[in-house]
Amino acid sequence: MKKEICYSDLPLLTKGIFENIEKLMANGADKVELLMDGDKWDEMELLFDDFAPKLKALPVGYTIHPPAWDINLTSENKGIREVSFIEYKKAIEFAGMIGADHVVIHPGFCFSPVFDKKLAQERAKNDIKRLCEIAKPLNVKLAIENVGYKGSSLFTQDEFARFLDSVDDTAGYLIDTGHAHLNNWDISKLIRDTKDRLLAIHIHDNTGAEDEHLPIGKGTIQWEGIFAALKEVSNNCLMVLEYAPNTSLEKLREGKELLLTEVLAK
Repeated sequence: MKKEICYSDLPLLTKGIFENIEKLMANGADKVELLMDGDKWDEMELLFDDFAPKLKALPVGYTIHPPAWDINLTSENKGIREVSFIEYKKAIEFAGMIGADHVVIHPGFCFSPVFDKKLAQERAKNDIKRLCEIAKPLNVKLAIENVGYKGSSLFTQDEFARFLDSVDDTAGYLIDTGHAHLNNWDISKLIRDTKDRLLAIHIHDNTGAEDEHLPIGKGTIQWEGIFAALKEVSNNCLMVLEYAPNTSLEKLREGKELLLTEVLAK
């Protein structure tokens, strides 16, 4: 288990990118997950050459979260699938420029029971294999996240845990605790089942009804078993606190201290 704790900049969404990083560092971030959404990233490919050296000069590491809204690799619309792939490709190339640990990849969503989830899974796997070909020479890992709830997830828990079996090890798993809880998945078991390829875990809580991105302990997730399972992860899994927009940054510091005590303490 990595000793560093990463903070998503989601609490500061739409605010200044470099100002956000400074604030997160001041509150204890060892790494920052840059969420490339909002108006500050609107012309992202025009920003990369200017941003990359400035980001690398800061005493902090990075992960990259490509745009989370409006992107769907498994859309029923071919044009949206193609644009989604291009946006992921851009994010991977930027990650290579700044030496980011990994890029978060949402395999996609299936919003109607009329649509074929097996076909959606095949589309997701094919595109992730293509993205691995882009990421591998850049030494960037792809963290495949369990997304979707209220029926929109492409996978059951067991399907997700087996999804990468035939995919290059450039790709690994990212477990999102909030999404898993909304789908009534056994998070501790999922950690153990994916631990050999578990790159990261998005840590946040909810009350079981909506994706609220609450601080640890403010929802109904039972954390004791999750912390115990995380202690068993011996690879380079990164813990990422992903709290909701406008959450007090002090909550991030408190979350880090809790993880240091409950998971990383010897």
